[in-house]
Amino acid sequence: MSAKRLLLVLALIFVPLNAWAAKTTIAVAANFTAAAKDIAKAFEAQTGHKAVLAFGSTGKLFAQIAYGAPFDAFLAADVVRPGKAVQDGFAVQGSQFTYALGKIVLFSADESLVDGNGDVLGKGDLFNKIAIANPKTAPYGAAAVDVLQKLGLYVQARTKLVKGDNIAQTYQFVMTQNAQLGFVAYAQVIFAEGGSTWVVPENLYTPIRQDAVLLDQGKDNPAAKAFLEFLKSDQGRAIIQKYGYGVDE
Repeated sequence: MSAKRLLLVLALIFVPLNAWAAKTTIAVAANFTAAAKDIAKAFEAQTGHKAVLAFGSTGKLFAQIAYGAPFDAFLAADVVRPGKAVQDGFAVQGSQFTYALGKIVLFSADESLVDGNGDVLGKGDLFNKIAIANPKTAPYGAAAVDVLQKLGLYVQARTKLVKGDNIAQTYQFVMTQNAQLGFVAYAQVIFAEGGSTWVVPENLYTPIRQDAVLLDQGKDNPAAKAFLEFLKSDQGRAIIQKYGYGVDE
């Protein structure tokens, strides 16, 4: 082997991993904020790729994608918008999959307000405002409406509802006590200290299957593809479960 060829081989051997690193921008449903930040950190450590995250309600993120927002992948809080993204030509056919199964909880910053069976919902004299995410754009808000309707309490509670743009704002309404209680994502309170919580039985709302999809913008981006694969990996699934979500077996 010539000296020149040997130097080329050595250069290829010792080139740093991050020399091939790429960057991807991911649209993420607000309920998945904490888990996504954790996943992005682990993803970067393992692959050298960088994931930039943009958070919002699933409905608003989809609207941004439809208007050409530069996202490579979409982590929604439902199955409908990713499916529509494929159908409308914004996403890659066959790339949609469920990455998490969400859970909804009734939460209050007041440690004594929410009981273990959610009976407080039928005691309107104990609260003036109950927060939910906008059911038109946020699947967790739609799930909250499901719960109230299944319990026969929606009409009674309707005048007390305050709606956040997304589940993150809804959580803020409760934490700042602009609402005495509210329906939020289990992932938002799983590590919370204080407050009171009722984990709503899953038979009271339509299952929250959260789907991801590779967008057309990211079809040639190795970091975007790697990020979605990382979500499916044992490490990615372990992080998702750590935040209280279920995963498909």
